[in-house]
Amino acid sequence: MNQENHLQNRVIIDKEVSWDKTQVIMSKTNAYGIIEYANEVFVDVCGYEDYELMGQPHNIIRHPDMPKVIFKVLWENIKNGKNFHAIVKNLAKSGRYYWVITDFEIARDENDVIVNYFARRQAVPQEVIAMHIEPLYKKLLQIEAASGIEFSEKYLIGFLEEKKRTYVEYIKELIFEHEKSQSKFATYTEEEDADEEEHRGFFSRLFGR
Repeated sequence: MNQENHLQNRVIIDKEVSWDKTQVIMSKTNAYGIIEYANEVFVDVCGYEDYELMGQPHNIIRHPDMPKVIFKVLWENIKNGKNFHAIVKNLAKSGRYYWVITDFEIARDENDVIVNYFARRQAVPQEVIAMHIEPLYKKLLQIEAASGIEFSEKYLIGFLEEKKRTYVEYIKELIFEHEKSQSKFATYTEEEDADEEEHRGFFSRLFGR
């Protein structure tokens, strides 16, 4: 089932999937993004049965509102063995959407070749989506439609350069500031800066690992 057929068989509904956002969506794919395992939360949220997911490319749940450049950057990172935290709008079988943030563990064989990606996904605060992510992604989509992914990527690079952040640093800052305002992470300090170790600590807490 390719992406075009997948979307042709679907009526896109501008409504969110109702799901328990404290739960973690988990999946395992091979090195090419083919699904080999999906946990019950994944099945419940996306609306596909296990047998419908197995052997399918993970983009079976890709939403047309997602800019291609985000997946380009994501794949460039994880193919190089780097975890990548992306905020993604997914498409359920029903045509409804759900937003998640990604977290990857990368498995290699004895020759150090990547063989599997283990993905965790959690819900993203609606305020972060509405105020920051949707406007950015809509702009990237417009650029892709008008000028192609090359210029969508150039815009994203410029956007992040202006903020003096990488994409992952920007995402972390958005969620961190939101959670801090909600007092969920009241013990966190401003010293939690943007270096790699601090990010690992932040996302480890976020994903409970």
